[in-house]
Amino acid sequence: MQSTVESASTIVVAGVAGSGKSTLGKALARRLRRPLLDLDTATNPLLERLEGPQWNTAGPRTELIRDGRYAALRSIARELIDLDQSPILVAPFTRELAGGDDWNALTELGDIAVVYVDGSPELLHCRRTARGESRDAHRAPDAPAPVPTVPHLRVDATLSTDQQLFRVLRHLGIVAPIDRGNDIFAATFDAVMFDLDGTLVDSTAAVHRSWDRLAREFGFDLDAIGHGMPAAASLALVLDPDRAAAALVRMTELETTDVSDIVPIPGAIELLNSLPDTAKAVVTSGSPPIAHARMAAGGVPVPTRVVTSADITRGKPDPEPFLLGAAKLGVDPTRCLVIEDAPAGVTAAKAAGCTVLAVGGTSGPEGLDADLYVESLSPLRFEKAGDGYRLVL
Repeated sequence: MQSTVESASTIVVAGVAGSGKSTLGKALARRLRRPLLDLDTATNPLLERLEGPQWNTAGPRTELIRDGRYAALRSIARELIDLDQSPILVAPFTRELAGGDDWNALTELGDIAVVYVDGSPELLHCRRTARGESRDAHRAPDAPAPVPTVPHLRVDATLSTDQQLFRVLRHLGIVAPIDRGNDIFAATFDAVMFDLDGTLVDSTAAVHRSWDRLAREFGFDLDAIGHGMPAAASLALVLDPDRAAAALVRMTELETTDVSDIVPIPGAIELLNSLPDTAKAVVTSGSPPIAHARMAAGGVPVPTRVVTSADITRGKPDPEPFLLGAAKLGVDPTRCLVIEDAPAGVTAAKAAGCTVLAVGGTSGPEGLDADLYVESLSPLRFEKAGDGYRLVL
C-alpha cells in the first residue's frame, strides 16, 4: 500500500546517479536511527566480480541482474520490517516510480513513502564526472528523468544535505517543539510583515540554480553572495558597474522563468490568510517581476502592500525595507511582527524595531537572532486581540 510520508514505515530515497540520494539516505538514517539499505552497497561487491561484459551495460543479463538486485533489496527490507524495524531504501527505483508491477512489488513491504531527489542533467553530469566512480563509466547518458507517477516528495539536488534533510523531516512531522511560553505569544501586533523567499514560498532550489548559472556565465564567486540581499547589492560586491547591470538583467530573466518547482511553505498561506489585508504586507529583496512570478507560482494571495527592491535605496540587512513596509501599513514598526528566514532579513527587521519570528529551512537557528525560531508555520495562526492581532498555536 502507498502512504503519505508522515505514516510511512519504509522510506524510499530514489533518484538517478549523481543526485545525492545516498548522501541524503545516510543523513536520514543517522537522524531517525533507522537501518539503511543501499542497492549499490548491498549488491555491487558481488556484481563487480562477474566475468564478461560490465553488468551495468545493456546485455543479455541486464534484465535478470536488475530484477535480482531489487528482489534482494526487498527481501532484506522484509526481514527488517518483520523485526519491527523501519528501513530506509536507497536506489534509483526508476521502474518503481513509474508504477505498474515493479511499484506493486515494492508496496508489498507495507506503507511506503518516496523521497525523490531530482536535479538538472547538467548538475548530475558534473557530479558524476567529479566523483569518478568506475560504474559511471559504463552508464549511457541520462535521458530527461520522467516525473514519477507514484506519490512522492520531490527534493531538489541543488539544495545542501541539511536543507534536504530539513524538508524531509518537516514532512515527517519531526520538528522541534515551539516554545509556548515565549513572550511573542503574549504580545499583540498592529500588523505583520512577511518575507517572501523561504518564508511564504520555497524557492531555495530555484534561487540556487539561477545564481549558479549566473555565476558561471559572468565568472564570479558565489561564496560572496548573501541570501536575503537584493540582487543588485549582491552583484555590486563581485562585478564592476557595467557587468553588474548586465548581470542584473540576466538574473531577472532567469528568476522570472525558473518557477516550475516553487511551492508554498507549509502553513504559510494559511497564516497569511488569517490576517485581514489591512494588517499584512510582503517585504522582499526581489524585484517586482521576480516577486510576482514567485507568488503566482506558489499560489500566494498578493496583499495590497508589497515592498520590493524597486521601492528602496538600501536593501536588507538595512532596516529601510521594513520601515517602508510599516509606513505603508500606517503603523509604528515597533508594533509590527516580521516573519523571516534569512540572517539579513532578521537583522533588518530588528534594526527597524520589529519583533521577529524566524522560520527554518534556509538557515539554522544559530544564524537567526530572532525573538522566536520555529521549524514549521503549520501550527500557527493570527487571531484578533483588541485593536491588534495575536499569534496563537
